[in-house]
Amino acid sequence: MIGIDTNILVRYIAQDDELQSHIATEFIENYCSNDNKIFVNHLVICELVWVLKKCYKLSKPKTINVIQHILQISQFSIENAQIIWQALTDYKKGSADFADYVVGRTNIFNNCDETITFDKKASESNGFSLLSTNMNSKN
Repeated sequence: MIGIDTNILVRYIAQDDELQSHIATEFIENYCSNDNKIFVNHLVICELVWVLKKCYKLSKPKTINVIQHILQISQFSIENAQIIWQALTDYKKGSADFADYVVGRTNIFNNCDETITFDKKASESNGFSLLSTNMNSKN
């Protein structure tokens, strides 16, 4: 199995650079099979969401559709795909960044009771708790 970097996946999806998109597509379509999967880790998925939203200005629903499509490609081996599916469900409903939901779901998967955060949007989701900046320190 071979892993891919975000830039390969972006070029494959966006098809925005004639040379790199062609090379990425050739690689994925010729290398990738059910017997010879391509590994896609959580960080690559998080970076892809960020790139699609920030650089390509994709709407949240279109970004969600892209990630759903990637999760359904049987030739890709997604790192703990169930975490990404759960994070995607959270992202659909919530207002935090996709990466926040991946962090929260990864922490739950690893037996954490909760994820402590300063992020108010993330703290509105199940499994997150806001750490107040007004707390008195105990020494």
